[in-house]
Amino acid sequence: MRMVVGLYDRLEDAQQVVRALVDAGFHRDNINLISRDEKGEYTSYLQSHEGEFEAKKEGIATGAGAGAVLGGIGGLLVGLGALAIPGIGPVIAAGPILSALAGAGVGAAVGGLVGALVEMGVPEDQANRYAEGIRRGGTLVLVRADEANSGRAVDVMNRFNPIDINRRVEDWRSHKWTRFDERAKPLEADEIEAERLRYEEESIPVTGQSPDVTIPVVEEDVRVGKREVERGGVRISTYTTEEPFEEQVNLRRERVDVERHPVDRPATDRDIEEAFKDRTMDVTEKGEEAMIQKEARVTEEVHVRKDVDETSETVRDTVRRTEVDVERLGPEWNRYETRYQEHFRTTFGRSGHDYDYYRPAYAFGYELAHDERFRDLDRSRFEMEARREWERRGNRTAWDDIRDAVYHAWESIRR
Repeated sequence: MRMVVGLYDRLEDAQQVVRALVDAGFHRDNINLISRDEKGEYTSYLQSHEGEFEAKKEGIATGAGAGAVLGGIGGLLVGLGALAIPGIGPVIAAGPILSALAGAGVGAAVGGLVGALVEMGVPEDQANRYAEGIRRGGTLVLVRADEANSGRAVDVMNRFNPIDINRRVEDWRSHKWTRFDERAKPLEADEIEAERLRYEEESIPVTGQSPDVTIPVVEEDVRVGKREVERGGVRISTYTTEEPFEEQVNLRRERVDVERHPVDRPATDRDIEEAFKDRTMDVTEKGEEAMIQKEARVTEEVHVRKDVDETSETVRDTVRRTEVDVERLGPEWNRYETRYQEHFRTTFGRSGHDYDYYRPAYAFGYELAHDERFRDLDRSRFEMEARREWERRGNRTAWDDIRDAVYHAWESIRR
C-alpha cells in the first residue's frame, strides 16, 4: 500500500478532492484530511453543534458557510473533529489521522503532527514539509491506495490545483526555513491570506495571457551493445615433485699387495747398488666411486590459448514512451461534467469501471460537439466519424466500451 498526499491552498479545493476520490471508488476509511482553521470558524461551529452535528450531518452539507463545508467533509469521511496543534494552532481533521492526533477525544493534540504523518507512512522529510504547509494555511489530503490504484489517486488529486510543494519549499528555504518547528508562533489569519495572494499573483503571467505549459514527451531508445564479462577460465599452476631413484653401478677399486719371497742367489752389482741406497716409495691405490649427475630435460610443453566462439542471442526488454492525452474542454465543461457523472452512474454503474475510465470519452464527445465538422451529423454518420478520430488519436480504450459515453456528451451539447 502507498500513501498518496496532496496539499491545497484552500479547504474548498480539498473538499472537492475528497468527493472525487470517493466517487472514484476509494474507500472513505482510507482518506484523511487536515486543515488549518486560521479564523477559528470551523472549530467554533463544531463546538457549538457538538451534540447534534452527527445527526444533522447530511442536512448541514446543503446549508451555507462553515456548516456546509463541514457537513460535506463529515458526510464523506470517517470522523470529524477540531483540535489544536503546537506551532500551527486550531485545525480540523477527518479520517484515521484524527485518532493519531487526538486519541479518543477532540481538542488537544496528543502527539506531534510530524509524528502522526510518519506513523501513517509519510517519510519524515516530507512530513516536515507538509506540516509547514498546513501551518501556512494549507489543507492536506492523504489517501492510502494499493499499487494498482495509486496512479489513479494521483490523477484525481491533480485535477484540483495541488500545491507544488517542492517549489514552495525552495521559496521557504530562501527565507531561512529549515524544517517545521512546533515551537514557532502560529501565523495569523491575515498573514496566511497575504501568503496565499502572493503565490496566486506569482502564478499569473505579467501579460495577462494564459501561461504556456510544456509537457516533455519522452521516448526511450534502445541501443543493443556488447560488453566483456568473465564467464570462467583455466587456472594453471606449476610445482615440483620428488621421486625415489635407484640403479646398480659396478665400481673398480685398486689394492696394493706386498709379498715377500725367500731367495738364495749371489747379489749382482745392480742388487748391491739398489740395496744400499736410502729411499721411500709411495704406491697409490685408486678406485671408482658412484657419482650422480642430473640433467634437466624438457619432456612436455603445455600451450594455453583462447578459442573465441560467436553466438547469436535475442535481447528482450521494454521501452517507455510518454503518451499525452489532450482533452479540449470549453468554459462550460464543469457544468456539463456533473451531468456526465450522473449518466455514468445510470449507464455504466455496473460495468466494473469507475468514472475516470469513461471521463476521456465524455471529454471527447464534448470536444466534437464544438467542432463544426461533427456538429450537424446524424447519429450513424457521427459514430462512424467519431470512431475513426478516436482510433486515429491512439486511444487505448476499445470504442465499443465508451461509444455511448461519447454520443451522450456530443448530443447533450447539441441539445
